[in-house]
Amino acid sequence: MRALAFLLLTALPCAAQDRIVSLGGSVSEIVAALGAEDRLIARDSTTLFPESLTALPDVGYVRALSPEGVLSVGPDMILAEDGAGPVEAVEALQQAGIPFVSIPEDPSPQGVLAKIRAVGEALDIDAEPLAAQVAAGFDRAATARADVTEPKKVLFILSAQGGRLMVGGEHTAAGAIIELAGGINAATGFDGYKPMTDEAILTAAPDVILMMDRGGDHGAANEVLFAQAALGASPAAKTDAVVRMDGLLLLGFGPRTPDAAIQLHDAIYGG
Repeated sequence: MRALAFLLLTALPCAAQDRIVSLGGSVSEIVAALGAEDRLIARDSTTLFPESLTALPDVGYVRALSPEGVLSVGPDMILAEDGAGPVEAVEALQQAGIPFVSIPEDPSPQGVLAKIRAVGEALDIDAEPLAAQVAAGFDRAATARADVTEPKKVLFILSAQGGRLMVGGEHTAAGAIIELAGGINAATGFDGYKPMTDEAILTAAPDVILMMDRGGDHGAANEVLFAQAALGASPAAKTDAVVRMDGLLLLGFGPRTPDAAIQLHDAIYGG
């Protein structure tokens, strides 16, 4: 289906591709970074940067889309990060007769560069200058990482609802950004974002807690976090080591990811 989408895209005249819906915050960032922001007519709710994009119509959360909502804005093309859903909605959009381009999602430096190039190909824009700029940023992050002699264990907490900690395990964007910053993911032995027991937290003994910088269950205050027995006994509690960062910057794996890695490195190691 992806190959068909690209075939459909190349079969259309360029002028017919000027009304684009972007589904996925990092995809939207790339479109803007490539200088094509004026071609966007709508976005999903995870598109928050650059801030100017938030003025566009919001067609819903990227993983809970309504085909009617997306199509109601009259797009000529839909750019969507892999993982957009639900499956039925994506299938309906793919069958709507509009080019639907799925952008690969891989939380790694190579994955970010591949994403940039895929968006550039879809928009018929030379993405190599942006890819080279981002690659240089990853090189800077690698230099900072190389100076770490005693890596710290970092636990990413997605939410702390009712004292139940949902954390980022292996093969997650959270785990990947921790490693890019020179840290060690304290949540091991499972994939994805899952609850972590008190016993597992005590064993993990994180040096730093990492969270998204937003309210509600995603942004519990330090005293609330460390009031929980397992976290209160951690090395992180002894130094009040909690790092909060913008969620899209931290986990989006887009053009700003090298900056996120360096910012997180500095927050962890006092750079």
